[in-house]
Amino acid sequence: MKPRIIVCGLGCTGYRIFCLLKQQGAEVRGMNDRPLQSQQMAHASDIVIGPLRSADTLRAAGITDAHTLVIASDDDALNLGILTQARILNPQVRIVNRLFNASLGSRLDRTLPDHVSMSVAALAAPVLTFAAMGNQAIGQLRLGNQTWPIHEERIDDHHPWYGRSLHDLWDERRRMLIYYLPAQDPTDLVSAMLAGRCLDRGDRIIVATQPSIRTSRQTFSQQIHSLLTNLNHIQRQVRPTLAVLLLLLLTIFTATLTYTAVSLNTSIVDALYFSVGMITGAGGNEAIAEQADEHIKVFTVIMMLVGTGVIGVCYALLNDMILGTHLRQFWNTARVPQRNHYIICGLGGIGVQVMQQLQANGCEVVVVDQDPSNRFLNAARSLRIPVIQGDASLADSLEAARIRQADALLAVTSDDVANLEIALSAKGLAPRLPVVMRTQDPEFAAQAQQIFDFEAILSPVDLAALSFAAAALGGRILGNGMTADTLWIALATIITPGHPFCGQRVKDVAMAADCVPLYVETLHQTVHGWDLLEVNLAAGDVLYLTIPAKNLEQLWRSHPTPLAVPLYP
Repeated sequence: MKPRIIVCGLGCTGYRIFCLLKQQGAEVRGMNDRPLQSQQMAHASDIVIGPLRSADTLRAAGITDAHTLVIASDDDALNLGILTQARILNPQVRIVNRLFNASLGSRLDRTLPDHVSMSVAALAAPVLTFAAMGNQAIGQLRLGNQTWPIHEERIDDHHPWYGRSLHDLWDERRRMLIYYLPAQDPTDLVSAMLAGRCLDRGDRIIVATQPSIRTSRQTFSQQIHSLLTNLNHIQRQVRPTLAVLLLLLLTIFTATLTYTAVSLNTSIVDALYFSVGMITGAGGNEAIAEQADEHIKVFTVIMMLVGTGVIGVCYALLNDMILGTHLRQFWNTARVPQRNHYIICGLGGIGVQVMQQLQANGCEVVVVDQDPSNRFLNAARSLRIPVIQGDASLADSLEAARIRQADALLAVTSDDVANLEIALSAKGLAPRLPVVMRTQDPEFAAQAQQIFDFEAILSPVDLAALSFAAAALGGRILGNGMTADTLWIALATIITPGHPFCGQRVKDVAMAADCVPLYVETLHQTVHGWDLLEVNLAAGDVLYLTIPAKNLEQLWRSHPTPLAVPLYP
């Protein structure tokens, strides 16, 4: 029998996870704190209504007999309350927890057994990033320290792979075949490959490609242009400060000459010393003024007042130039790339994740955000990424980000209307610029994609729900995707003496379980390609594979210990 799964919190993300698990045939129940909407009533018999952290509500949902609890609320504090109550009622229940606070999530993963924390922003950001870089990704696969984009190839008469054998596509290290859906005579990938099958019209094949890292090196002309830009900016900011400094020196010079001319017994050095002390307020050698006549005393008073004003303005300009807004403006303006950069509009949870993903891929980034107290500003500046504070829907803000020279723009604020306005403004300024837009409504994303000429309109709810459903079904995952209504999962399974794969050849396992082996880690080496198919799995080996979620039941029946092992913290 498949493990029983409870989805707690049926908002946009939670209800999507619930439906995906239902679609894959899992035994799943839902919990929500308010009555369902009319379009959700089809599943009303499997949903319990009540306070989510209440012990009575959890018991009514069957927490004492559940195998997995998916906590999908968007409130971290509420999710922690549900977690603690659920573990009191069922200490063995496995938790898949949605947490915005990634550092807290990683600590909980290390502290609590069978706890997997996930973030919608972290799951959606890679696909948004790949879309901006020109890859129409349907999912992602985490291998080593890289996230590989996963896309679907649909074979037609004009496709470059039409008529090409699966045998030829298999042994390519920079490309991994993930899943195969033939139009005729359904079969698994390994069986079709060993039979010498070629790709035919209507076939679908899921492929993961290794991402290429850019090297952002400026040409000599770009370096000269950047230097001149910086010098011009410095000149504009320093000019008023120099003017005030010259006025200060002129004031000191005038006072020095006056005291020297009035009293021939006063040397130039003594007069200069007194003038500087008088104007700056430091004092010194006051006898020069005290022994002078009334006209010189009046002149001294005027110099004191003038000096105080000039010194105050001078200090203010120097402080503003060195520590204030001018330096920050200089930092941002000087760092905006000349061309081939990516513009991120909205520095929220998803925006900062996309920013980090793009920089990790060697891309130059500019951020536009209108909140001067945004909590992610320090994160952007620590990565030496320029932040333009302004409304991204306005032409001035986009022009400041050099939109006409950019490679792509991502509108990823939390407001769907604002994102649409930003995307349309960007297209108005740069009609050929690739634009990727975020929307909270999956239905709107599908409809708007048909109307607007944007490269991609993506919903984080749709992108993240797949991963949550996969985690609920298959443990800690490496990747996932969905095609033809089939959810497939990439995971790493450690071979134990009681594992159903132990002692079998990889190709026999692949054909029997309809899974696709990616590679095997043995005690001595990592095996890829054709050699992988002939490996006899032994205890201690780690097999990396992709498998349809519906086929995981055979592993649940035969292998009660956790299958997946984490590749990264």
